[in-house]
Amino acid sequence: MAQVEARGTDTDPLVAGPVDPWAMRKAMLSEFWFYFSQNKGAVIGLCVFAVIVVVAIFAPVFAPHGPTVQNREALLLPPFWQSGGSGAFPLGTDAVGRDILSRLIYGARFSLFIGIFVVTLSVSSGVLIGLTAGYFRGWIDTAIMRVMDVILAFPSLLLALVLVAILGPGLINAMIAIALILQPHFVRLTRASVLSEREREYVVSSRVAGAGVLRLMFITILPNCLAPLIVQATLAFSSAILDAAALGFLGMGAQPPTPEWGTMLAEAREFILRAWWVVTFPGLAILITVLAINLMGDGLRDALDPKLKRS
Repeated sequence: MAQVEARGTDTDPLVAGPVDPWAMRKAMLSEFWFYFSQNKGAVIGLCVFAVIVVVAIFAPVFAPHGPTVQNREALLLPPFWQSGGSGAFPLGTDAVGRDILSRLIYGARFSLFIGIFVVTLSVSSGVLIGLTAGYFRGWIDTAIMRVMDVILAFPSLLLALVLVAILGPGLINAMIAIALILQPHFVRLTRASVLSEREREYVVSSRVAGAGVLRLMFITILPNCLAPLIVQATLAFSSAILDAAALGFLGMGAQPPTPEWGTMLAEAREFILRAWWVVTFPGLAILITVLAINLMGDGLRDALDPKLKRS
C-alpha cells in the first residue's frame, strides 16, 4: 500500500471521519510504554535514574552538609556503621573533613549537567553534519566521512586528553572535548539513516510536489531517523559521564574542590588502603548511574526499533 502523507488536515485519507491528534499521540505513548515496560531492567534503570535526577535537583535539601565545608575535627572519619564513625557523616569524610555523602549528592548535579551538555552538543552538530553528508552525497559526503574516520581512528580517551591539553584543564573544556569525540557516532548514524530514507516514495513525492531542500531534510527525512538517534544519545549520556570522570581522575577535567565524582576519586588515590570509603562510594555512584542509563538505553531500543517489537 502506498504511503500517503496528509498535511494541513485533521482527517486520515484511509479512515472515514476526523482523526484526533491527541488520541493518536496517546496511543503512540501507550505503545511505547508497553514495549519499554517489557524490559524489566529498563524499568529499574528508569526508576534509579529518576531518583538520581530528584536528588540532584534538590541537593541542598538532601545533603546534610555543604559540599566544600571542611570539618577539621573529623578527618578521614569512617562510615557510621564502622567503628569510629558518626551519624553526622553517614558515609564518612575525606582527608580534609568534607562529608562524602554531601559531595556525592552535589556531584550528581555535575554528572547530569555533563551528560546533558555533551549529548546536546554532539547530537545537534552530529545530526546536522550527518544530514548534510547523507542528503547531498558526492564530494561533500566523502570529505565529511573521511574527517570522521580520522577522529574515530584515535582512542577516544587519548584524543580527549589531547584536546583538553590544547584547550586547558577544566570542566567546560573537558565537556567540549568529549562532545567532539562522540560526534562522529551521530554523524555516521544520521548519514546511514538518511541514505536509507532519501529515495523512499514519500520523499520523492515531496520533492516532486516542490518541497525545498531544507524542508526535505528537516521536516520530511529527519523525523524518520530519530529512533536510532535517541537510543544512541542515551548511550552517549553514560559515555560522557564515564569520560568526564576519567578526565577528572587524570586531573584534566573538573578541578578541586569541585564535587565531581572523577575528581573525588583522584583526590582519594593516596588513601585507598587506609580509607576505603573515600574511593568506594564515588566509584559506586559512577557505576550505578552509568548502569541505570545503559539499561534505559536497552529499553528504548526495544521500544523504538520495530524489528525488536514482539507481537
